[in-house]
Amino acid sequence: MTTGPDRTEASGTDGTRRVLVAGVGNVFLQDDGFGVETVRRLAVRTPELPPGAELMDAGIRGVHLAYRLLEGYQVLVLVDIVSRGGPPGTLYTIDVGPDPPAARAQPGPLDTHAMDPATVLALLHDLHAGAGGTLPEEVYVIGCEPRDTDEGMGLSPPVADAVEAASDLVLDLVRRATSVPQRS
Repeated sequence: MTTGPDRTEASGTDGTRRVLVAGVGNVFLQDDGFGVETVRRLAVRTPELPPGAELMDAGIRGVHLAYRLLEGYQVLVLVDIVSRGGPPGTLYTIDVGPDPPAARAQPGPLDTHAMDPATVLALLHDLHAGAGGTLPEEVYVIGCEPRDTDEGMGLSPPVADAVEAASDLVLDLVRRATSVPQRS
């Protein structure tokens, strides 16, 4: 009998909610490094993170991120570029929810260097089905509209200007997520 995903043991031993903030992207493709740069900026602000919150520079290591998520986090915040047609540097907060993405790519070889958040989440659910572990109850994406994702180092000016504001958004989201009373 299937009882559904295990989401009950993701809090710390002291009852704090475990939150993982993961910056994803490729720093060699200009604005695609936004997530990594935002997590680097947050690392300087570590004292502002509530108990139970952790940072991860996932970069292009989506498979590693998916396995780490099975360790028991109640909340996942992915930081990445998101193309939605807005002006470069526009920030988005997206509540993805705990379920796997509905649209899944056709089976085939996994390109571990091109894993967007949807692919990471789909892999996470596949790994959970095969290996167990705990799935996040809440999943969010803090995204930034890119200007340039061609080869090259460094963020474009509008995306670089959005990093500090994105850091503030992440901190606010993490604080709210960790202040939610535990379910009994």
